[in-house]
Order: sequence, then C-alpha cells, then structure tokens
Amino acid sequence: MKYDYLIVGAGLFGAVVAYRAKEAGKKVLVIDKRDHIAGNVYTSDIEGIEVHKYGAHIFHTNDKEVWDFVNKFSSFNRFTNAPMARFKNEIYNLPFNMNTFSKIWGDVFTPDEARLRIAHERAEMSLVDPKNLEEQAISLVGRTIYEKLVKGYTEKQWGRSCKDLPAFIIRRLPVRFTYDNNYFDDVYQGIPLDGYTGMVLKMLEGVEVRLGTDFFDKKDEYLKMADKIIYTGMLDEYFNYSFGHLEWRSLRFETKVLDQENFQGNAVINYTGDEVDYTRIIEHKHFKDASGDKTVITYEYPDDWSVGKEPYYPINDDKNNSLASAYKTLAEGENNVIFGGRLAEYKYYDMDDVIKRALEIEI
Repeated sequence: MKYDYLIVGAGLFGAVVAYRAKEAGKKVLVIDKRDHIAGNVYTSDIEGIEVHKYGAHIFHTNDKEVWDFVNKFSSFNRFTNAPMARFKNEIYNLPFNMNTFSKIWGDVFTPDEARLRIAHERAEMSLVDPKNLEEQAISLVGRTIYEKLVKGYTEKQWGRSCKDLPAFIIRRLPVRFTYDNNYFDDVYQGIPLDGYTGMVLKMLEGVEVRLGTDFFDKKDEYLKMADKIIYTGMLDEYFNYSFGHLEWRSLRFETKVLDQENFQGNAVINYTGDEVDYTRIIEHKHFKDASGDKTVITYEYPDDWSVGKEPYYPINDDKNNSLASAYKTLAEGENNVIFGGRLAEYKYYDMDDVIKRALEIEI
C-alpha cells in the first residue's frame, strides 16, 4: 500500500506531524520499534499512579501557539517544577535562589548580601572567557555552590570531570535573587491531565500505527512505501554509521513501589554528592497529587551509551558536532526524507521545541 507519509517514530515529533498530515487529508503510517507510543514521554499506570517511564517530564513553554496546540489534546494541571538538591545530609532549593543562598550561607538574608558573597567567591575565577565547565560555574556562582550543588551531579551526569566538559553546558544556569523556587520562568507549565501517553494517543487518532516495527529491518522497502518520510530516529544510524558513531549519554532507571504514602515529599530530588551513583529520585505521585497509601519512586542513573542502549543526551562537543554536520550534509541529499527531533538532529530539545519544530514542517 502506498502512503503520503511514513513517519518513523511515534514520539512527540512524529505524532504532531502525523496529526497535521491526517488533518490535511493525507494517508499516514506511523511505525515505532518500541511496543508503545509517546517515545520518551511515555507514561503508564502503576498502583493508580502515573509513572514517567523515561524520567521526569514537565511541560513548559512561552510559546502560546505550542500551548494552544497541546491543549487540543489534554488539559494541564498547574504543577510547578520546584526540585530540591541533596548534598550528603544537607538539602537545598533549586534553581539557585535566595532560599538556596540563605541556607548555604547562614549570614545571607538579602539579595545584596547574596550578590556580595557570590562576587567574593567569583573573584577567584575572574575569567573573561571560561574554558571549561568548572571555570564557567565558579565564575557564575562561586566555589561553595559549585562544590556542593554542581560538581558531583554534573560529573555523574556526563561521566567525566567538569574540567573536561565544555563551558557552554552550564552557561544558562539559572541564578535568581528572589525567594522563588519555580525552576522554569515560562508562562505556561504543567502536566497533562490525561498523561503524556493519553495526549499522544489523541494526536494519533485515525492514524495507522504499527508498534514493535523496526524501520531498519526493511529500510529499502519502507522508503518506497510513501511519497514523504519523516524520520525521527538516530541520525548516524540512518546512514549505517558510515562516518562513525555520534556519542550520547544514556540513562537507566530503577523503579520501586513502596508501601508508604509519601517517600520524599517532592516530585524530584537531585543528589549532588558522590556518595550515591544516582543523580535523582523521582516520586511520581507528586506530579499530579495522586492519593493512596502506596507510592512509586524511580532512581535515575547516568550511563555510558553504546549501540543498543537508549540515547538521551547528545554530547555536543566540537568532535561530535563536526561529525553530526557531516551526517546532516548527507541528510540534505535525501530528497523525500525530513529528519526531525532530538535523535535525528543530534540536538537537545525541550518538549515545546520539538512540537514547535514539528508544527513548522510543510505538509
């Protein structure tokens, strides 16, 4: 059977394009190698609690077009992302704000006092152009905050010393001189009341979807099945790694059901010390105020990526960006294929960025 669109991947990018193509009267087939839709935003019910299988996902955006679009498929609650950070036996508010500063330094109570304390510590690293992440972090927030709340977490996350990581990773580190624990400053924020899986399911209503179907099992055949291919898989895999592998960081998750009502009192607590291997614990019931005498928690562990593992974070250093550029040149030669999304563009996207990009595709 011939289709107008074959969409490889049933995550957010693929689902948005599938919805738009269907609305335009196109015949669409969506395939995904996983056994579920919604990609990494997939949620499932465990003990009546909506569990984020692939890590915490909080929708946030300043783009009203994107917000109006997702609200076609689900209403959202008013969840505010206010993670905490635990360093050994100390706990602090994130993002870095006056609550953080006043606890780290017991004699700091006002914004001016916080600025002076940070300025004093920043003087150690008064570089015009920080060369690595450690220099960048200290130049932003000083050594005390860097040592307690940045260094350990970041080195676990990326699997290498902060001195060996590029400065740009942390250039947008939020620092606020107000008592405000809201991590995002976007106008719109929340969790879909129908769950991300429910939201994506509504996007795909009326669209043919085949799960457990790997594009690369019959790549040549699939390429002939449609006039246009939307490819959301790994960029280098599409070209059979002909220039070599792009590098990623992966994650692994350990999820437990606990016979207690409330484990940690917050949806997300980051663990910034090196005394534990995980970077955070997610307690899913706090995303939507689920009731009940049980709770579900997930330990999130950073992991080295290798073929066969899930890729999560592109390592956008000079070497990998140069390699990605070479693959993107090849992609430009694929006349009927559109490469879109985090994997296919080798770019870290927030959810609203993915949807905005998918809304811009010409149907």
